[in-house]
Formats: sequence, structure tokens, C-alpha cells
Amino acid sequence: MTAQAGAGVPTGGETDGTDEVADLFRALGRQIKVARERAGLSQKELGDRLGYGEETISSVERARRTPQPELLVAVDTLLECGGLLASAAEDVERAKTRRRVRHPEWFRDYARLEAEAEEICFYSTLTMPGLLQTEGYARTIFTARRPFLDEETIEQRVAARLDRQQILTCWPPPMVTAVIEESVLRREIGGQTVQQEQLTQLLELGKLRNVEIQVLPLDCQGHAGMEGPFILLTPKGKPQVGYGEFQSINRLITDPQEVRMLAARYGSIRGQALNPAESSALIEKLRGD
Repeated sequence: MTAQAGAGVPTGGETDGTDEVADLFRALGRQIKVARERAGLSQKELGDRLGYGEETISSVERARRTPQPELLVAVDTLLECGGLLASAAEDVERAKTRRRVRHPEWFRDYARLEAEAEEICFYSTLTMPGLLQTEGYARTIFTARRPFLDEETIEQRVAARLDRQQILTCWPPPMVTAVIEESVLRREIGGQTVQQEQLTQLLELGKLRNVEIQVLPLDCQGHAGMEGPFILLTPKGKPQVGYGEFQSINRLITDPQEVRMLAARYGSIRGQALNPAESSALIEKLRGD
């Protein structure tokens, strides 16, 4: 069976947290920034010392991403905050349970399955997979939408997308594989700076044990993915499902035969793509060009 719905014009935001939770995250972000600047560190330098990307530090300081308890403890220890940030870890955990992430109705089934997935497989031909996007890249995608989204909705959608990315580092993490066409890496969505940040994030995510990124090169003259992008999800204890988007049509695919076909297609695409090491080398080269 294939579930299908039109994306239409968003009627609300992807996120709807309480004012109290938002205030808490803003306050913690400001405290991290003050402690970092007091230590004379840039966002990149702090991220490097803690094992986080510059984008993550920036997003947390601006309250666009949930400050994870382990990050608060690490910052507190490194910057000698005297337990001020570490003591807030329990408050953040409680706040996360209260915070409601609300997606457009047509996206909710997918978001629910993604959150409980043991394995996620992406084949991307036009843009980076949402779980791998930087804040700047995601904002460009939502800003470019037609019909236009209002500024508040854009910010809500960006925050929701970044919030979803936490599943990459939760425990136990899902196994994530992504095959991205080389043309996606070369397209300067958001400009050269945003593209460079996005390529850097791909390289960093590719170092995670549970993430494998492959590139389908431009010189591949024929491949199994000619019919377009798709996603495969394997929720814990449930059958694998597929998901696809085309213009305003969004499809959650549950028919076993159709899902098997997508899985076989994905296996072929991975076989035709560069392996993870070769892909990292190409991404590194493109970042330096």
C-alpha cells in the first residue's frame, strides 16, 4: 500500500516548544558563549576540543539546537564553569520530554518512523539528505521553497530539521547509509561558504561508526537510480518501508513488493557508487577546489 499526500502550503511550524523550554535553551546558549569567549576560543576551536562541529556549537549558542546534556558537561569541564552548565543537564532532559516537535501532517508518519528506525538508507539526487544538512544549507532549502514560506515558518522548519539530527548520535544509533550524486556536492546551494560548510559536515559525519557516505560519480554512465531519489527505513521490530518525494507529492511506501524493489535498487546503486574511503577523498577534493 502507498500512502500519499500533497505537501501544500505549511499551515504551522515543524516545532512548537513551550516558552519555558525555549528560554532555558537560550539562556544555556548564552552561558556557553560567554564561557567560550572568556576562554578566548572560537566556536571552531571549542568544537575541535570537544569533538563537535563548529556548526553544532554555533546552533547551540543561538538556541537553534537542543544543548545535549553530554555537551553541557563537556563544556563545563573544559571551560571550568564550576558545575553551572553540568547542573543544567537534568533540566534539559526534562525539557526535552516536554518539548513538542510538530511536523506538517503529511510528514508526520515519516518523522515517526525515522525516529524509531534501526536503519536509514538515503539515495539523493537533488539535495543533501535532511539528516546530514547544515543549518545554512537547510535554511537555503526552505527559503527557496515555492510558494514562499514566511520567516517564522522557515526558522521553525530549520530548528525541527536540526532537532531530528540528534538521532545520529543517540544510543543505540541507527545505521545510516547515504548515496549522494556528485552533482549534489558540486551545486553551490546557498553559495560557496554554505557549500564548504556542508562538505565539511559530510566529512565529519562520515567519521561516525554508524554513518557511511558514498558518492555516485558523474562519470557513471548508467545506474540503477535513474528513476529518482528515495529513502528506505527499517523501524525496530517492523517491516522496512520506503519514502519518496516528487514536487508536491509525498509517498510512504509500505507494499512489500515495492519496498523489496527499492531495496534491490539501492543495493545496486551502492555497488555502482564510490566506496566510503573514495567518497571521502572526492568530498575533500571538492571542498578544496
